Amino acid sequence: MVGKKIAKKKIEEKKDKEEIKMEKNKEIKVETKEEMKKENTKVEKIESKEETKIEEKVETKKKIEEKKFVPKEKAVVNGVSLRISPKDSKFICKAIKGKTIEFGIELLEKVIMKKAVIEMRGAEIPHRKGKGIMSGRYPVNASKEFIILLKQLKANSQVAGIENPIIKLAMANKASEPFKTDRRRGKRTHVYIEAVEKTKLIKKKK
Repeated sequence: MVGKKIAKKKIEEKKDKEEIKMEKNKEIKVETKEEMKKENTKVEKIESKEETKIEEKVETKKKIEEKKFVPKEKAVVNGVSLRISPKDSKFICKAIKGKTIEFGIELLEKVIMKKAVIEMRGAEIPHRKGKGIMSGRYPVNASKEFIILLKQLKANSQVAGIENPIIKLAMANKASEPFKTDRRRGKRTHVYIEAVEKTKLIKKKK
């Protein structure tokens, strides 16, 4: 009888232990579920913030796109104290004025290759071959500098939204001449070139 009572007690103790384990497991599961819920809420908040940021960026892009681009009336380029002859620059300005930028670049490239002449009327310069040309030269150094300026002007006109740009103004002014090592003065020139849309220039002429 005593043995049976002891066996019953052991069985009851085992049952109690199993019940305690079950309760602990339930508590752990509840805690894990709560933690998962908290993590899910954090993730949802982060996702919602990211979505709002993306929406704001899209809205700002739309607003920027909605703003109409207003093209400028003219494009300008300045060359300050260039190491070129003021006389050559003056005649190059005459040659490219009223022409397209592409034409000016092509002309000056031909001048560098000595296939075209810059006309220099009124100057005491020897005559050159060509129709309607009395006197002229191949100002290579000045042509190289002008090509750089014309390429800059082309880029500026694209940024300004000018279609079919034509050179309206081209001016060359004498800059301050610094002394060289041999006590001679160096040639310096300021250059100003302005481009306008072709249609506007034609309207003004009419």
